Amino acid sequence: MTPDSVNSPPASRFQRISNILLALCLGVMAVAVFVNVVLRYGFGSGLPASEELSRLLFVWMVFIGATAAYPAGEHMAFTSLVGLLKNRPALLLSMTIFIRCLVLLGCALIGWGAWQQVVVGYGSRSVVLGYSTALLPLPAFLCATAIGLMALFEIINRTPLDLGHGADVE
Repeated sequence: MTPDSVNSPPASRFQRISNILLALCLGVMAVAVFVNVVLRYGFGSGLPASEELSRLLFVWMVFIGATAAYPAGEHMAFTSLVGLLKNRPALLLSMTIFIRCLVLLGCALIGWGAWQQVVVGYGSRSVVLGYSTALLPLPAFLCATAIGLMALFEIINRTPLDLGHGADVE
């Protein structure tokens, strides 16, 4: 650990760990697919495990990325609508709490459905690699739990909405 990592806030450490996990998943996926392509076209054979491994890592990458995007404020935001309430703090706070309650509801529904799939997949094994198929819906459950907890803490701490989002125009 570097001296900077000891004093860095938890959010930046979370972001750093997420980025490392995303890079590892992407790196392993790239190597697995590249080796499989070379073997298939160069030698007439391939690694069936590379497709299964790539699928599993891609699912994990999507949900790690979604979890990392929430505290960074990088999910879709309709700030132009809520921004109209900037001069009415009580109404803005009410709308902020309402929005975060909707986030909690969405996380509860996703988490509940994902957990049901984890339980169903617990007794099954993947065809080639033999890992528990519960590993496929598990990141959705973990993502929903993490984002739900972050939204709950934002409600409790009355964290204001980030209205600094701008429109990206090409």
